[in-house]
Amino acid sequence: MDFTVGASGLSQGHGRNEIFSGLQLQIGVGVFGLLGPNGAGKTTLLRTLATVTPPRAGSIEILGKPIESEKDARAARRHIGFLPQDFGYYPSFSVYDFVHYSAWLREVPSKHSREETLRVIRQVGLEGRMKSRMKSLSGGMLRRAGIASALVGSPRLVLLDEPTVGLDPAQRLEFRDLIRSLENVTVILSTHLVEDVAAICNEVIVMSSGSFVFRGTPGRLSSLAPNGGIGDTPMEQGYMSILESHPAGTR
Repeated sequence: MDFTVGASGLSQGHGRNEIFSGLQLQIGVGVFGLLGPNGAGKTTLLRTLATVTPPRAGSIEILGKPIESEKDARAARRHIGFLPQDFGYYPSFSVYDFVHYSAWLREVPSKHSREETLRVIRQVGLEGRMKSRMKSLSGGMLRRAGIASALVGSPRLVLLDEPTVGLDPAQRLEFRDLIRSLENVTVILSTHLVEDVAAICNEVIVMSSGSFVFRGTPGRLSSLAPNGGIGDTPMEQGYMSILESHPAGTR
């Protein structure tokens, strides 16, 4: 099967702290939810797949090409849109400047960069705030600007870490519509919001203590809900059941 991003024997950590080890992963086109408690390794995994942090061991392929050097990583980043949970920006940049700068980093051709910048700003509903400085934006507007920066240039792989934090309910619905509108793209969405995963994801991966403990459809996860389980929906109950069977600190 063709896949956009793959990893084999992937290991990562800091100092003596091992975050995950020996992960195997192949993901093709579609929207994939990454669920797990704090400390499960989700953010570290996204940073590793984004080529921000080289792995300790193992291999990564992006669009069929192994990432074996910094040169390989730079080439891959042209096709990767990455929104960290806490992303950096120059406070004095306008929204337009910030997204346009992201287009430049992704090496969008200069003759297309303005049109592409305007397109994604409209997609996230910030066309009326294009000239506003980043430091003046509300939390929800900042998050939408970050989503625009991840989507500019039409990357083939989009990695989103808690993208709906700070969005109000209406904005979260708009975000779901935006993700549904993407075509021929692989989206990996890390979140604590099970309802977002249920609404837009084709598959779900659950991480616990640095390991993948479940992969399947939202319907399959919901089917694991026990009678009287913890949670307000079958999917929440299935998710909590998985975590209870893989308590923190075990592999």
